[in-house]
Amino acid sequence: AQLIESGGGLVQAGGSLRHSCAASRQTYGSSAMGWFRQAPGKEREFVAAVTWSDGTTYYADSVKGRFTISRDNAKNTLTLQMNSLKPEDTAVYYCAAGPRFGTPPRNSGSYNAWGQGTQVTVSS
Repeated sequence: AQLIESGGGLVQAGGSLRHSCAASRQTYGSSAMGWFRQAPGKEREFVAAVTWSDGTTYYADSVKGRFTISRDNAKNTLTLQMNSLKPEDTAVYYCAAGPRFGTPPRNSGSYNAWGQGTQVTVSS
């Protein structure tokens, strides 16, 4: 499985960024998809996920109302729109492919394919 990320960068607090993740058709068409992030010295944490079946979305409380996850099934692409960014959102962001059925898990160990990671830095 191959996941290729793009986006990220440096932005001031209150700004916006957009991440994309392109997946192979086989991976995209058989997986729930999610975004995780990892700040220096911290564990990788769940950000958002979207189901394979009906596109139901799930968010961490820390990003709810500010971030939007979406999938474009025609392009096999996952997107994370990040608005109202805060300095505490600074991290390396990863897209991931997870279990096809059920509620997408929030633990990173349940995902079996990962993007290369992209840096997001939010300055105060």
